Amino acid sequence: MTTLSTRARSSAALVLAGVLWGTGGLAGSLLGQLAGLHPLAVAAYRLLVGGGVATLFVLLKGGGLPRTAEAAKRLLAVGALFALFQASYFAAVALSSVSIATMTTIGAAPVVVTLAVVRRPHRWTVLSLAGTLAGLVLLRWSPDEPAHLVGGLGFALLAAAGFAALTLLTAKPVDGLDPLSTTAFGCLTGGLLLTPVASWTGMALPLHADVLAAACYLGAVPTALAYAAYLRGLATAHPVLGALSAVLEPLTATVLSAALFGERLGVTAWCGAAVLVAALLIGYWRPEPR
Repeated sequence: MTTLSTRARSSAALVLAGVLWGTGGLAGSLLGQLAGLHPLAVAAYRLLVGGGVATLFVLLKGGGLPRTAEAAKRLLAVGALFALFQASYFAAVALSSVSIATMTTIGAAPVVVTLAVVRRPHRWTVLSLAGTLAGLVLLRWSPDEPAHLVGGLGFALLAAAGFAALTLLTAKPVDGLDPLSTTAFGCLTGGLLLTPVASWTGMALPLHADVLAAACYLGAVPTALAYAAYLRGLATAHPVLGALSAVLEPLTATVLSAALFGERLGVTAWCGAAVLVAALLIGYWRPEPR
């Protein structure tokens, strides 16, 4: 019963993270449009605001900066991976398209994690991975989009490798660091690493209510809260399951786009959504032994 309860809590945390990430793309696009920011600047603000919100919460709870060398090394590595993942993803978007970059990044990450940690994947894991890839292709497929943009695909694969490395690294706990502290100081570190590059593109933020609201939401909800939930779920879940939960991001974004902006989903996209849900259910209820 205890094992089932632990699995349920970790699964719920991973699902929450994936759904919240799905709102991040819309919030980031809105912030970029309202403030006229380059995607790299949006990524930097996302990490800086998210890290600031989470750090404030850590301090209010009575926490503090990490005091051990091991914890400091972990946070530096997490911050660097945050910066690598965000920068590579937005470079992929610029060179290809949002659909291609998202599909490649999110689709490749579970495969990279599986190859890294599982010598002989369980048949249910293989089935879940195959369903995930098929569902993403169906969900994001558009015959009008060029799929031969090597540069965009290359950066998307680099982003997938960064996300996979972040998943594998944070799955191993470090004394003195809980998921919230890792999120807080890791995001701040990543944002600071991205800021020098992003500043070349311009980071002036208009002090308008709608701009500030979009920036606060992007940092607080799909960044601070989502990554804290994700790292909390990884503490007791298999890393493969954690990477699989990320596919809820494009699924949520697609459904929200249809609901809020009237974008019509074809039969192929709805079939992809159904396949994705089925693949995730297999991954959650038949997880790879940790």
